[in-house]
Amino acid sequence: MSLFIDILLVAAILGTGIVAGVFYAFSGFVTQGLDRLPAADAARAMREINVTAVRPPLMLALFGTGLVAAVLFVLALLGPLGGGAWWAVAASVVYLVGAIGVTGGANVPRNNRLAATSETDADALAAAWTAFRPGWQAWNHVRTLTSALACVGFVLALVASH
Repeated sequence: MSLFIDILLVAAILGTGIVAGVFYAFSGFVTQGLDRLPAADAARAMREINVTAVRPPLMLALFGTGLVAAVLFVLALLGPLGGGAWWAVAASVVYLVGAIGVTGGANVPRNNRLAATSETDADALAAAWTAFRPGWQAWNHVRTLTSALACVGFVLALVASH
């Protein structure tokens, strides 16, 4: 069981690290780059990014890591993680709430509202971008931070379990 748990912890570390990196890219420079465009063009670009984001590379990283975190949460409660159990519980909760929960509860609804804006109405697109950007960015910072913290938590769980 120890090797299996180590593999799960390494998968969680890699997954949360990858997801944190993706979110960091948006927080660090992608949205700022979009802001250099006219607002209607930024909205169009973000809509296209959102279409391409919902594909296996990101979905596997985001939700596959969520599944691994959920399994580690259960295993930690059942006892096989030893001294790393509480780190695994904390990391799992932080990731599941802060990355998965915030994505579904805050970022995706904003993406959907942006997507619902008429493609041909530049003024509506500009207004949609202006409404979209601050809240989406703030919640993305939360996703970035919680994914990174979960990564650290899983590293500590791996270290403490040995």
